[in-house]
Amino acid sequence: MAGMADSGFKATGFKATVWDERYSASELVWSAGPNMFVEQHGRDLEPGRMVDLGAGEARNALWFAEKGWDATAVDYSAVGIDKASQIADKRDVDLTTIVADLTSFVPEAERYDLVLLAYIHLPPEDRATVLANAASAVAPGGHLLLVGHDATNLEHGYGGPQSADVLTSPDEVVAGLGDSFEIIRAEVADREVATDDGPAVAKDTVVFAHRVA
Repeated sequence: MAGMADSGFKATGFKATVWDERYSASELVWSAGPNMFVEQHGRDLEPGRMVDLGAGEARNALWFAEKGWDATAVDYSAVGIDKASQIADKRDVDLTTIVADLTSFVPEAERYDLVLLAYIHLPPEDRATVLANAASAVAPGGHLLLVGHDATNLEHGYGGPQSADVLTSPDEVVAGLGDSFEIIRAEVADREVATDDGPAVAKDTVVFAHRVA
């Protein structure tokens, strides 16, 4: 699928064994640094506990760990999580890792100062369940950040899943969070992607929300 390595989406329909094979085939499937929107919204937050749900090789969770966060990475690919642990050891940072499927994994309620969902693309029912579980895991006063390929990316952007069923929109995400959150940002944002034919633009859903204390 075009653009996968540029954006880092983890789409449903791929079994964990398929992702195990992808993560085994190269040193890093995704980039070593954090996603641009994760960096934008995470750099000024006071370190605390964070969880990266669907972390893959945990590039985002590792970045937070290096900034002094108590970071946890969750993914259903044991190979991806093992690579994350190895990278953490090489960088001499602490990273908690959990192998689990997000559709059945329930993080501890009100535990985390930041809950991150980056490029997790699921069917509507599973997507709603994962988002509800993620929202409940945010501690009062904490934040939730969701970044994913937007529904408009199909016609107006580059790469990402080619099924509208698994794509997000800011309105849908905001509605799924409920009344406990103050919405700081909810929009479709452009993200430049490097391709063999030159730069392209992907359309992403970006929702950053603060749980009211």
